[in-house]
Amino acid sequence: MALTSPSSPWLLNARDISVPGRLRPLSRAVTAGRRIHIIGPNGAGKSTLLGCLAGLQPFRGELQVLGQPLAAWTPGELARRRGYLPQLARGGGTQPVFHYLRQHQPAAVGERATARAVASIAGRLALLPMLARPLNALSGGEWQRARLAAVMLQVWPTLNTDARLLMLDEPAASLDIAQQVALDQLIVLLTAAGLSVLMCAHDINHTLAHADEVWLMAQGELVAAGAAAEVMTPEQLAKVFGVAFSLVSAGDRRWLVARERVKPQ
Repeated sequence: MALTSPSSPWLLNARDISVPGRLRPLSRAVTAGRRIHIIGPNGAGKSTLLGCLAGLQPFRGELQVLGQPLAAWTPGELARRRGYLPQLARGGGTQPVFHYLRQHQPAAVGERATARAVASIAGRLALLPMLARPLNALSGGEWQRARLAAVMLQVWPTLNTDARLLMLDEPAASLDIAQQVALDQLIVLLTAAGLSVLMCAHDINHTLAHADEVWLMAQGELVAAGAAAEVMTPEQLAKVFGVAFSLVSAGDRRWLVARERVKPQ
């Protein structure tokens, strides 16, 4: 499922992007094959930032996608390069799951290739028994898995060789442990193929274990960015979340344990 490399070394290059009252000027670049988690307390600006990077939130500053200004891409061209999943919301009406997925598959793709991709994605997310079920008959967790399958289908490398980015806003909402593992496996497949996945997240221990890079935000500002072990220290997290943390080791993993609230610094 390997992708050809884009002409620019950056998939995204943001320079001083900001949203008045919600996001302070921020500059970051994204290379291929990265799992980037955006973390921080509620109201930190995570969703606003992700919407800006997806090209769906008006902002000030400059954003390049694959070496071209955002304005150079038509909505259709941009949709072939990146997928975006907003926070969980109900919807879909009475259409069956398979029809909902069909609406998100890339254009001009053969039925066999699409069927294989659907089987791979929906199979991992345990959606195959629900493909004929109406969307409004799904539970919250089932609906979230259908949404994840749809956006994965949009950027799946065997169907869309132009796709380079997947942006997910709290994708684990309503998922149980097995479904979270399935989501992690799908993300690994995408990043191994050269896509980068940016996601807003709230489970700091999941981020500590799975993120290649962490962007820590507070009050609309990027406080720190880098490798998870460098960014997610108890001292730095305490300043942002107002909670004292201990870093402990168990088995082959490290865990952050919240102890007590502390006064904001």
